[in-house]
Amino acid sequence: MIDAAKFRFDRRARSAALLAIGLILPIVTFAQTQPAAETPPTIVAPSAPTMSAPPVSLPAAPAIPDAAAAPVPATPGVALTLPRDLSPWGMFMAADIVVKAVMVGLAFASVLTWTIWFAKAIELLMVRRRMQTTIDALSQARSWSEATARMKGRDDGSVALVRAADTELRLSAEAMSPSGVKERIASRLERIEAAAGRQMIRGTGILATIGATAPFVGLFGTVWGIMNSFIGISKQHTTNLAVVAPGIAEALLATALGLVAAIPAVVMYNLFSRWIAGYRALHADASAEILRIISRDLDRGTFDHRSSDRRRAVAAE
Repeated sequence: MIDAAKFRFDRRARSAALLAIGLILPIVTFAQTQPAAETPPTIVAPSAPTMSAPPVSLPAAPAIPDAAAAPVPATPGVALTLPRDLSPWGMFMAADIVVKAVMVGLAFASVLTWTIWFAKAIELLMVRRRMQTTIDALSQARSWSEATARMKGRDDGSVALVRAADTELRLSAEAMSPSGVKERIASRLERIEAAAGRQMIRGTGILATIGATAPFVGLFGTVWGIMNSFIGISKQHTTNLAVVAPGIAEALLATALGLVAAIPAVVMYNLFSRWIAGYRALHADASAEILRIISRDLDRGTFDHRSSDRRRAVAAE
């Protein structure tokens, strides 16, 4: 009985062992093929002794405004002193009294320059045309009587030349030496030519003065305006460009007006100098034509009867 029971026990034990091996073997095989992620060991810090402390209230941090959206604070008093109109007229009205005086003087000089240009240009064009007509008439005359006949009815510079030559011929009726007569007539004609040149050059000296001094007058206005700008900076204690810009703009306007007055004056003066030199050359040509006609008549003896008539008139008296 004991052996039979032992046999049944051993048989059951073996069956249980085989069942356990059949269940554990697949689990071990799966664990070897798919290893589980290792979990790092958790380090537990030693707990510090807790102390009861009252809560501390921290002040709230101020909000930082956006730099792009924040408006730029204006300097006190700057917005009230800046001119709103930066046009030429607005800058003139906002300028200092000294800068205003400079601008007014330069504007007057510019108007005077163009007035002289208009008047002198018309005068020179007219006298040059008349003198050229006179030269053409004298070049076609064959004798002095014909030349004087052609000059009747004229009222220009050429008439003065003809009258001066005729006056010298009458005064030299008793001394009709050809060389002496021509020398005396040439002297009279030279004086008339010089007087005509002085008359034509009258007024051009103003152009020379304006052309030489207007840039420096404008520069004076510029220096004065910039000086006022720096004084404004020192008074308002700011280096903002808006404080300096109006004064500098007014100063540059004065410089611009100086150049506007000076440049045309210089150009016109040079132009008139050439025109007057051409007019004097025409006067010299007319004088040369008169001397040629008189020299031709002297060689012909045309003026001998004048000297005899003069002597008879003196004897009769």
